[in-house]
Amino acid sequence: MLTLYWLLVALMVVGVIGAVVPGIPGTSLILVAIAIWGVVQGSFGSIAVPLIVTVVVLALSVGIDLLATFWGAKRAGASKWGQIGAVVGLLLGIFGLLPALPFGGPLLGILLGPLLGAIIGEYIYQRDLKRALKAGIGIVVGSLVGNLIQGLLAIVAVGFFLYATLPQVMG
Repeated sequence: MLTLYWLLVALMVVGVIGAVVPGIPGTSLILVAIAIWGVVQGSFGSIAVPLIVTVVVLALSVGIDLLATFWGAKRAGASKWGQIGAVVGLLLGIFGLLPALPFGGPLLGILLGPLLGAIIGEYIYQRDLKRALKAGIGIVVGSLVGNLIQGLLAIVAVGFFLYATLPQVMG
């Protein structure tokens, strides 16, 4: 049982990393690990608070991701074209040309795709390279800030789980 517990905690750590790094499942992994622990224990009573906190964190993460990207775009003066370009760039970066690179693969695509997509989308709309660069950087910075906040929230969710369960497991 102790081995399973630590494997689930390791899965939660991957979830924390995924909350920060785009393309890796984040808070949902933490939620799955907590649910597995509840099923294995035969009771969700001891993990009710961590489970509720994680569901709230998951909902907040989705909202924060959208709001942070929107905030970054607005602060940089980006239009909808820049935002659409960032999404298209992310998808192309993950599944398109950038994974074919000899190094970095999809991770590099996840990082460069939104930036290049936002710049291209904004340039198509405004025909001003300086404003397009500013908008692209603003969208990416907003997204990175959102990812950092999501990472902190994921750490809080794991902390609640450890606080609620570690004394039982170790004691």
